[in-house]
Amino acid sequence: MNFTQFLLLLKARSKIVLVTFGLTVLTTVAVSLLIPKSYKASTSLVLNYKGADPVTGIALPAQLMPGYMATQVDIITSHSVARKVVDALKFADSDTAKKQFMEATKGKGDIRDWFADLLLQKLDVVPSRESSVIEISFSGSDPDFAAGVANTFAAAYQQTSLQLKAEPAQGAATYLSSQTKTLREELEKAQARLSKYQQDNGITSGIEQFDTENARLNELTTQYVVAQSQAIEASSRKAGVSSNAADSPDVASNALVQGLKVDIARSESKLADLSQRLDKNHPQIQSAQAEISKLRSQLQEAIRSTSASVGGSAKIYRQRESELAAQVAAQKQKVLKLNRTRDQLMILQRDMENAQRSLDAVSQRFMMSNLEGQANQTDISILNPAVAPIEHSSPKILLNILLSVFLGLMLGVGFGLLAEMLDRRVRSVEDIQESVEIPVLGVLSSVISTKSKRFSFLRFLKLA
Repeated sequence: MNFTQFLLLLKARSKIVLVTFGLTVLTTVAVSLLIPKSYKASTSLVLNYKGADPVTGIALPAQLMPGYMATQVDIITSHSVARKVVDALKFADSDTAKKQFMEATKGKGDIRDWFADLLLQKLDVVPSRESSVIEISFSGSDPDFAAGVANTFAAAYQQTSLQLKAEPAQGAATYLSSQTKTLREELEKAQARLSKYQQDNGITSGIEQFDTENARLNELTTQYVVAQSQAIEASSRKAGVSSNAADSPDVASNALVQGLKVDIARSESKLADLSQRLDKNHPQIQSAQAEISKLRSQLQEAIRSTSASVGGSAKIYRQRESELAAQVAAQKQKVLKLNRTRDQLMILQRDMENAQRSLDAVSQRFMMSNLEGQANQTDISILNPAVAPIEHSSPKILLNILLSVFLGLMLGVGFGLLAEMLDRRVRSVEDIQESVEIPVLGVLSSVISTKSKRFSFLRFLKLA
């Protein structure tokens, strides 16, 4: 079918097209006028997810998640929020509402749940694509009622959002409170163990006592090294005195020995002088020899006494060395014992410090959770509260008429095509060629004046 055939078809079935078009438009207008008017009231909410919690001051990273806005829409359209709206508007207390509920459900179910479902059916929640604004809209036959329900939904959503944030914090606060009590008991036990250990081991000054004992050990070790050196030196001197006392430096440096040696040398010089002048049996010579013998005897006695003194010094140094060695060993044992005591003491102190840190951390978290649980501030603000609309939102008569015109044309053309398919007629040369499939030799037409042809063509366009 070409376009010419289509126009001829519409011309032939023009009554069907016009009747269908007229009925569609008239029906749409009538229905639009008969449908009760509906008013749509909207309230806008701002979710301040870029800020911080107004109570704790902690940033809210969870609100930066991509699904946060969708979650808030689900909360607003939840049955829990709708029940709060029913309770706030006191639908269940109205006799008219109870009567409607009985007629609709025969008394089955809960009237609050039934009204909540009705409200959700007329509720529309639209989040903004590029901002944190959510628009809550409610449609109803009464503009004041629609505005009231929209504002009540916004208030119920704020309350529910605050409840959803406060309830977990309250549960956490209860748990942390019990944990705080347990950790405080553990801290007290750790402090008691540390105090008992200090009392049992006589620790009074803490870590300073261990430093004092270490310093004493270092001092004794230094004294022991010095005494050991002195004992070795004294032993060497004693050995020298024992092998050759006369040539020993300790003996030679003795003042008495030196004086006796000087006296002996003087006496020998005097004897040598007398021997040149007197006979050996002369009393002076004999006296000089006796004096020299006496001095030599005194010298030997002085050497023996000095040698004995050197031996005594060596004995004293060895005794001092032995005493210091015993003191150093005893101090080492004491320091080792104190080190073991200090290690155990540090373990107990670390346990107490860990218990204190754990208690401090849990106490701080408990305070934060307790504040969050008692908070009555929310990060949701009402930007534009709903007001009673002046004009109804539906039905939209002009839009419905425009749609009915388009739909009426489509239906008219469709019914015209259907009628033509049920009762096919020959309306042009192309119809004969398609139906008979033989060549057309000529076409007979009546003679029509130019004016009549123009009028006929115009009427055809009108019909078409």
